Amino acid sequence: MFRTKWLWTTGCFLILTIGMAQTNNARQKALETQKKRLQQEIKQINTLLFNNNRKEKTVVSQVEDLDLKISVRNQLVKVNNQQANLLTRQINVNQRDISQLRAELESLKQDYADMVRKSYKSKSSQNRLMFLFSSADFLQAYKRIQYMKQYANFRKKQGEEIAQKTQTIQELNKTLLDQKRQKEALAAENRKIQETLVGERKAQQRLIRSLKNKSRSLSSEIRQKQRKAAAIDREIERLIKEAIAASNKAAGKTSKNVFALTPEAKLLAKNFIANKGKLPWPVEKGIVIQRFGTQPHPVVKTTTIKSNGVTIATSPKSIARAVFEGEVMTVLSFKGSNPTVLIKHGNYITTYKNIAKVYVKKGDKVKAKQPIGEIFTNPQTGKTTLQFSVFNGLSPQNPKQWVYRM
Repeated sequence: MFRTKWLWTTGCFLILTIGMAQTNNARQKALETQKKRLQQEIKQINTLLFNNNRKEKTVVSQVEDLDLKISVRNQLVKVNNQQANLLTRQINVNQRDISQLRAELESLKQDYADMVRKSYKSKSSQNRLMFLFSSADFLQAYKRIQYMKQYANFRKKQGEEIAQKTQTIQELNKTLLDQKRQKEALAAENRKIQETLVGERKAQQRLIRSLKNKSRSLSSEIRQKQRKAAAIDREIERLIKEAIAASNKAAGKTSKNVFALTPEAKLLAKNFIANKGKLPWPVEKGIVIQRFGTQPHPVVKTTTIKSNGVTIATSPKSIARAVFEGEVMTVLSFKGSNPTVLIKHGNYITTYKNIAKVYVKKGDKVKAKQPIGEIFTNPQTGKTTLQFSVFNGLSPQNPKQWVYRM
């Protein structure tokens, strides 16, 4: 009875422990992947934004770059803390499991010792023979022989279970030590990151203080840039409206906001949607330095900025590339700005702003990852940036939801 109960309890315990361990391992792997991405992002930030010391950056540009780096480092600290918390839970579970296993092992050893003592008292061959010869008949003698065999087998299994449980405890102890070392390593890493963050925050605060007297002129400068960006966005909207009108006129329809699609265009749009979250980056390597949507300016917090897409920093001479097959809708040249390429994918449109040398023209068919132009590098700051947007008709979409691991 005790053995059956013990086996059932141990079985449930093992199933729960294994299930929990698998869940925790999967979570740890996901966090480790996220951590590696953040570490790679910090490397890219240093390479793309902080390596070019020959260029004289404006104070605003320096603050923006530091703000980005601090933000990513904070995310890294958060991931490390999540890993440490997960390890703490795993350590607590393993300590509990070891205590439970030790109690079960002690019980097994006690039972085994009792069996050994009983066996010792009746170990002589004379006692075993007397036990057999005292049988009432042959059937009883046979049953007694079987009993003696079963008893011997049970004793052997008890010994094996003791050895197995001892080994499990040893393995858990080893895992526990590894987990404690990992937790200590994470704590040490976080201390180093925090030290770096302190230095970067101080540098950023010094720069911000130097801008204090210029906050009014900076707000005016930011608004001017926003007006310029809004003018380009309005022109893009006008061109999309014209394309919608042209498609509807050709199909004999009157809709103002929705493309009238040919069967081929419908299939292209369907394939574009099917690749949501899996589209390649519009540059071979880069980092997002400005997110999609309305957000406070990183320097003048009282001023908000609006972006219909994302701004990606990349290396000089980098090439912009199409994220999906489609047709070049137009190449927009706007006074005071570098060209913007618009590519149509059914009813979806992707835009690539700040191109220095354009490799395509209106009407060209392009494939995914096909070069469409060299990205402009600002000669004053040394920054090479691409503004990338995704539209569903006239509606701007968050590129983060479309591009793989953006």
